[in-house]
Amino acid sequence: MTEERVILVNEQDEQIGLMPKMEAHEKALLHRAFSVFVLNTNNEIMLQQRAAQKYHSPLLWTNTTCSHQREGESNIEAGTRRLKEEMGFTTELKELFSFIYKAPFDNGLTEHELDHVMIGYYNDAPNINTEEAESWKWMSIDAVKEDMQANPEIYTVWFRIIFDEFYHFLEDHKI
Repeated sequence: MTEERVILVNEQDEQIGLMPKMEAHEKALLHRAFSVFVLNTNNEIMLQQRAAQKYHSPLLWTNTTCSHQREGESNIEAGTRRLKEEMGFTTELKELFSFIYKAPFDNGLTEHELDHVMIGYYNDAPNINTEEAESWKWMSIDAVKEDMQANPEIYTVWFRIIFDEFYHFLEDHKI
């Protein structure tokens, strides 16, 4: 199987090329990505603990799902696909905002992404893909914020950045 390719973009989110995912992360090139936050009716976020065999950030907690769009795939289509692949369910997603961030990892790779943040609602337990996720849990938004400040090392680098943007978006828009 060929390595997944990411969509290289400029700061206006215009596609400027395709590149193998690992190469884009090694070169820290800006590429399109997405992050999905699934909430329940208690306003809790479904968090995913990354699988132990992941090549970076194993066993760290992160948002419900995140990944990269494929060429020709809309942000919503990509989020829906990955939610089904990782967490075993689908729900209607809505795009909230996008922003650019850069986050280096200990292994020499760097995430440099134009990230499209989406939200969806779901109340049942997921059927996680154990190749992708070790575990999952519901946590209130404020509990995540407090725990992230007390224990930042148990969360992925990108989730700490994205959650802060998500939290301020919710405050500003009263969602």
